[in-house]
Amino acid sequence: MTDDDHPSIGGDPTEPDLESVDPTDLPWPDPATEVSAPVVDAVPFDVNAMSALLRSVGLEPDEIEEARRHGHLELLAIEHLVLPEAAEHDLTEVADATALEPDLIAQLWRSLGFVEPRPGDRIFTDVDVDMLRTIGQLIDMGVIDDQLTVQMARVIGSSLSRVATALIDAVDPAEPSSPRADQMRRAGQEFASVAPLLLPTLLQVMDFVWRRHVQAEARARITREHAGTDPDHRVVGFADLVGFTALSQQVSAHELASVVDRFEAIAYETVSLLGGRVVKMIGDEVMFSVPDERSAAEVALTLSETYRDDDELSDVRVGLAAGPVVVREADLFGPVVNRASRIVNIAFPGTVVCSAEVRDALADDPAFTWKPIGQRNLKDIGKVPLFVLRRDAEPERDRTTREQAQARRAERREARVAEIAARRRERRGRDDGSPP
Repeated sequence: MTDDDHPSIGGDPTEPDLESVDPTDLPWPDPATEVSAPVVDAVPFDVNAMSALLRSVGLEPDEIEEARRHGHLELLAIEHLVLPEAAEHDLTEVADATALEPDLIAQLWRSLGFVEPRPGDRIFTDVDVDMLRTIGQLIDMGVIDDQLTVQMARVIGSSLSRVATALIDAVDPAEPSSPRADQMRRAGQEFASVAPLLLPTLLQVMDFVWRRHVQAEARARITREHAGTDPDHRVVGFADLVGFTALSQQVSAHELASVVDRFEAIAYETVSLLGGRVVKMIGDEVMFSVPDERSAAEVALTLSETYRDDDELSDVRVGLAAGPVVVREADLFGPVVNRASRIVNIAFPGTVVCSAEVRDALADDPAFTWKPIGQRNLKDIGKVPLFVLRRDAEPERDRTTREQAQARRAERREARVAEIAARRRERRGRDDGSPP
């Protein structure tokens, strides 16, 4: 999301935009947490044993030695242990064995997120052939059709690609010189050592989680239908982290990832706890959906309060809109989504701004108060009435807690700025030979 100028919603219109704040007023990661994590010491990484294991699955000594020299032995082990079958079949052979058209096989492969097979490329294993043969049989029986098969392949490929990326990120950190990266690499080496035992367990976990999600989605559909409400009705929300663009110019990719990780962790925990669902993360923004307006108001306010009181993150701005949506491949589409996305762009940091539909549904709820801010022009939508949502009463202790959190934030940010400045001076000294 772009960080445009945001007019002051529910605050002093003369107050400066927080996107232009001083770098000390940004969500710096806590340096203490980056270097003090305990080193995992459960399973020693035996280079000789790992080399012997790789030789046993057919790798050449030169390839093993090169991986060891470049520090990628654990990645080489995972690459070959996670998929031990040899790739021996090309597209024509797979089509003959599965009775599927080559074009459909290629489309399925692309939808799964893999490189499109070219004629003559032997990239398919016996397991791939068996899987595609089963799909071909299901299509012939009329259980599934080509369109559904491609759609499911796209969803499965996208979801499992994220799982795989997260796993490899944990094994092979982006900044190999940092203390945290050393700890992560040690854990990755240990993972590679026990991969033959852990990989089946990971498959069982993914199967279990998938079954639980299928059950939860079916239950949610039944509940909405029994309630007699529009099954397509959702409250859609966006929460946008303030100052992210400025922060990204000041810190390293690894440090920025720490901020994003904490932002995502709070979002998933809060939204799920209060009955909503995180639809997706978009960098510095979370999109979520909630079945009813009251739960959505609780989610939005709790997100605002949680980020506001966090020592390491800055405020969020939240936008809510309600109405029928189109659900496709776990994503949401339609005017309601567009409206919520536009609303968050004009919300002042720390506030929750809602469309009239949300306000009307909760107008008689004594737990909330509303401040109309008039008709606002939303890009590509036009003028719509908007309202700032607040709790009816905020306990005094919350104000004290907020002030304490702000003080802790300031201390951490100042320390972080000093640390980054010192590191830059040290780097400049190494580059030009001058004292730091």
